[in-house]
Amino acid sequence: MSSGAASRLLVLQRHLDYPEGGGMEPVGSPLTTHVLDTTSGLPAQGLCLHLSRLQDLGQQWMELRTSYTDPDGRCPGLLTPGQMKAGTYKLLFDTQDYWKRRGQESFYPYVEVVFTITNETQKCHVPLLLSPWSYTTYRGS
Repeated sequence: MSSGAASRLLVLQRHLDYPEGGGMEPVGSPLTTHVLDTTSGLPAQGLCLHLSRLQDLGQQWMELRTSYTDPDGRCPGLLTPGQMKAGTYKLLFDTQDYWKRRGQESFYPYVEVVFTITNETQKCHVPLLLSPWSYTTYRGS
């Protein structure tokens, strides 16, 4: 394999969250997100997000992690495989700060995406398409 092809393969493997050794078993978090800034057509880098889980007793949210999206708009390591349990979760995206840093006014100060995990062994992907005036999310794969 040429060095250029090997380099492209490595970039693709990292993007898909595969180990560098070339194995095909995914590694990393069973819960992932990917945020795209639809105004620029680029990943939303540096967007702060908070992951919380709804507690059965008292129905209160317990924050599990605060993180920031990477240059590809992804947030690796949200949960370890052992941390993922069946239940209701929330990803809160701090969109106001993201748009302010870009000198852009926005309508939504934050976006909350609440979802339910029923199978703790199945990977869960929560994408977010973001603009200053709208957002879209869906269950990804």
